[in-house]
Amino acid sequence: MSRDGALVLLAAVLLDLALGDPRWLPHPVAFIGRLVAALERILRRFVPNERAAGVLLLGGTTGTAGGAAYLLLRAAHAAAPAAGFAAAVLLSYTCLAARSLHGESRLVATALERGDLEEARRYLSYIVGRDTASLNEGEIWRATVETVAENTSDGVIAPLVFLLLGGPVAGIVYKAVNTLDSMVGYRNERYLRFGWASARCDDLLNWVPARLTGFLMAIAAPFAGLSGRGAWRIMRRDGRNHSSPNSGIPEAAAAGALGVRLGGTNSYFGRPVEKPTIGDPCVSLSSAAYRGVVRLMYGAEFLLVAVFLVAYL
Repeated sequence: MSRDGALVLLAAVLLDLALGDPRWLPHPVAFIGRLVAALERILRRFVPNERAAGVLLLGGTTGTAGGAAYLLLRAAHAAAPAAGFAAAVLLSYTCLAARSLHGESRLVATALERGDLEEARRYLSYIVGRDTASLNEGEIWRATVETVAENTSDGVIAPLVFLLLGGPVAGIVYKAVNTLDSMVGYRNERYLRFGWASARCDDLLNWVPARLTGFLMAIAAPFAGLSGRGAWRIMRRDGRNHSSPNSGIPEAAAAGALGVRLGGTNSYFGRPVEKPTIGDPCVSLSSAAYRGVVRLMYGAEFLLVAVFLVAYL
């Protein structure tokens, strides 16, 4: 990576930590989401084979998002080198979600801490796919810890990896695949075949980052006042106890570091889904577990950025 590339990455990380995702700032994921919705309508109308339509959706979305990012960078750089640098920083910054994940999950935690279950359920529904209307306090804490652990990979470490490998264009392409998976990657009647290509591509792109996230969490755990030994043990034992080939790894590392049990029964679209458990219930799920998993998230991000900067220098 060039000197400018290293500065872009560092500036993007610092911007994310400082600002998060302010609602007034247009976000590429919002545009990608509208693109996915529009392409889905068109492809369902004109391509009768759902798997073929899903492949076209994947190619059309990633190609358009990556192409738009590339053209924007070229145009900005042609206008002025400083403009090109600023565009690269802004695009890279929008790929990262550590501060946003912390902020959104903290709304749930704050509501729980003041005993407002209804408010906690409402805020939780914004960041998880499961049904939240009937969750009790322990189930809300579990869902919050699970989503922070899982999204440490999807929203922090994986984007950093792709930014390191291919700059802002690679980062935007990754976010396009991640957005596709969140919109059409469901295993239900509507999306089982149509969303197959997007879901499998997301699994492929996240395979290495998810394992790297678990590794970084285990390394960071002692510095966060948690159990590094527990993280390694549960990650090895329970990392595959998940329907996703990737999500179980960071969840298991977090569960082991925190000494909690994750997984179990969730409800999706009114239907209960029994998932294998991850971790041992050494302590109950509470605000302490939530604060611990947030420390793990920032610790994993700090370690990856520090290793990159040391290697670069």
